[in-house]
Amino acid sequence: MVTGLILTGCEQQPPETVEKQSRVATMVLTDLQGIEHSLADYRGKWVIVNYWATWCPPCLEEIPELIQLHNEHKGRNAVVWGINREDIPLADLKAFVAKQQISYPIFQVPADSTSPLGPVLGIPTTYLVSPKGEVVARHVGLVTVQKLEAFLQQHRNE
Repeated sequence: MVTGLILTGCEQQPPETVEKQSRVATMVLTDLQGIEHSLADYRGKWVIVNYWATWCPPCLEEIPELIQLHNEHKGRNAVVWGINREDIPLADLKAFVAKQQISYPIFQVPADSTSPLGPVLGIPTTYLVSPKGEVVARHVGLVTVQKLEAFLQQHRNE
C-alpha cells in the first residue's frame, strides 16, 4: 500500500510516493533545555521533523518558515522538531538558536547518526509524521510554509 509523498529536492521535482511504514515511528530525544520529548507524546498532531545544520544555507533559509508554521499550528494540529545534525559545542548551538529566535524544540544528534524515521541523505531533510505516528512523507531540500500547509490540508483527515 502506498500513501504519502516524498517531496524531493530544491529543484521542485514532481513528488514521489513512499511506502507507508507498517509500524508506528518511535523516537525519544532530549532538547537543549534538558526536556525529554517522545513522538508518542504528540499523537493526534502532525510532527514535522527537520534535520538541519548551522552551516547549511537552505537550512538557515527555512528556519523562519518552520518558526511560522510551528507558532501557527502548535496549539491545534502540528508541531515542528528541529534536529541539529552536526558536531558543534552545545553552548554554540544554544547561542545560535537564541539568535535565530527558534521557538520549536531543538535536539542535537551526532552528524553521523542514523534516523529511526528513515534515511537522511542530505541536509535539510524533513520527515512528516502523521497524527497516528506513521512516517508518511520525506522532503530533501528547502521546505516552505506553503508546501507544508498544503500537505497538512491535503491529509487533514488522516
